[in-house]
Amino acid sequence: MKKILIIGIGAGNPEYVTIQAVNALNQVDVFFMMDKGPDKAKLNAFRKEICNRYIEGSDYRFVDADSPAWQRQPLDYAATIDGLNRDKRLVFERLIAEEMRDGECAGFLVWGDPTLYDSTIRIVEAIAKTGAHRIDYEVIPGISSIQALAARHKTTLNRIGQSIEVTTGRRLAEGFPNNVDSVVVMLDANDTYTRFADRDIDIYWGAYVGTEDEILVAGKLKEVVDEIERVRREARQRHGWIMDTYLLRKGVSGESDD
Repeated sequence: MKKILIIGIGAGNPEYVTIQAVNALNQVDVFFMMDKGPDKAKLNAFRKEICNRYIEGSDYRFVDADSPAWQRQPLDYAATIDGLNRDKRLVFERLIAEEMRDGECAGFLVWGDPTLYDSTIRIVEAIAKTGAHRIDYEVIPGISSIQALAARHKTTLNRIGQSIEVTTGRRLAEGFPNNVDSVVVMLDANDTYTRFADRDIDIYWGAYVGTEDEILVAGKLKEVVDEIERVRREARQRHGWIMDTYLLRKGVSGESDD
């Protein structure tokens, strides 16, 4: 039997790592590191920093594997992601078969929380169900960028008695949901928040939240939209990529029209 731990390591601050995650790290014999290219080398460097900081002893190893490439902003998003996950599954199966000995424990270190906009759980579950590999797996939650964003802005995600929706930029482009007070948006490559700059909406925006590169902007959307666009563009140029999240909240007037 081989064991796999899917460990949430938080949104970028080493102190976001939970005690449960630290205990899990200390069980792992081999960490599988998915390489997404030089622009995102900082992500794996952070993962290794987490291990060096919290693991007692040095009896563990890292195995790197290239993360499958995929077409950004495809016409058929669902089909593209299905194909991406199939490609990742092949990589995971190879790692399990070739880089783990019987009785060993492997770890996938997932940015933020593994249950939120990440497919590691789905892929490992699919591998386990085939029975081709005798594996058991556990999921260790982490502090997500959503939680970190709200904390860094010293606000709450919802107002009293109101609901929130967590969505993507692609879905927000279809319109601000009428049945919620606040919307948390992730995976927005197209500055979708700009479509609502004429409304009474507050925004709490953050990039690289929790890291040394953190950028925070908050205020009335109509007043800060240009600033967010500018700093977002500059950050992408400087780092080669951007990881941002934002909270949109209707003003007191409670506008709901699309």
